[in-house]
Amino acid sequence: MAIFEINFYSKMLKRSTTLMAVLPVDRFDKSFSKKTDVDNLKTLYLLHGYAGNHMDWLYGAQIVELSLRFNVAIFMPSGENSFYLDDEDKEAYYSEFLGRELIEFTRNIFPIPEEKNKTLIGGLSMGGYGALRNGLKYNEVFGGIIALSSALIVHKIAGITPDFNNGIASYKYYRHVFGDLNSLIGSDKDINALAKKLKEEGADIPRIYMACGKDDFLIQENRDLYNYLKQIGLDVTYEEDEGTHDWQFWNKYIFKAFEWVNKVFG
Repeated sequence: MAIFEINFYSKMLKRSTTLMAVLPVDRFDKSFSKKTDVDNLKTLYLLHGYAGNHMDWLYGAQIVELSLRFNVAIFMPSGENSFYLDDEDKEAYYSEFLGRELIEFTRNIFPIPEEKNKTLIGGLSMGGYGALRNGLKYNEVFGGIIALSSALIVHKIAGITPDFNNGIASYKYYRHVFGDLNSLIGSDKDINALAKKLKEEGADIPRIYMACGKDDFLIQENRDLYNYLKQIGLDVTYEEDEGTHDWQFWNKYIFKAFEWVNKVFG
């Protein structure tokens, strides 16, 4: 198993950024050949949650084992607390970084496939939102989306007042990250609106896997989104189980997500 920590200058973020990479290219039983083995790989861009970083998935879940077992190259960027949205005030374009720049960079550097149906994006909590939003926004790039315990908070924060503070963040934070909160519903930051628009346009929409714990504080938002996506005809798989917003649940369901990837994408 090859594990890399990569620092490179991002033009979209206007600074150096760090990501972790796990590639199943050094198996003890066979040598990796770029000419013959790349087509058997899949690639997953895996996003951390709020207050996390590029190391979270390596520490919290059995990512190395999953990479080897399912033959998936995994890239884990650092998204700070951006919700993986473009920050126009700071000129730090996290969405463009994910959907364009990081794809180009990793494909140029590593022996990974470039086909849409072998390229996936996933994440937990804030990263689940980021995977859904950017997987749909850059639907020509990603064939599949994995969203665990997704922080689907858009409808909760839309229209909040300057005195708002939910114990996680304040009005100023949400206003900075999401922009005009009075115009949030119906924008391309609203997963429901984005999915509906793509469906009406006849876009090639990625297949989606969602999971959430029954005791998670985000459970209702995840149920509501799943029901809406099914209603408008998207290919979405949803699972619930006992559990809350923690690594015990995410470690279990990232494995199930990889099983889904193996079944759906071969």
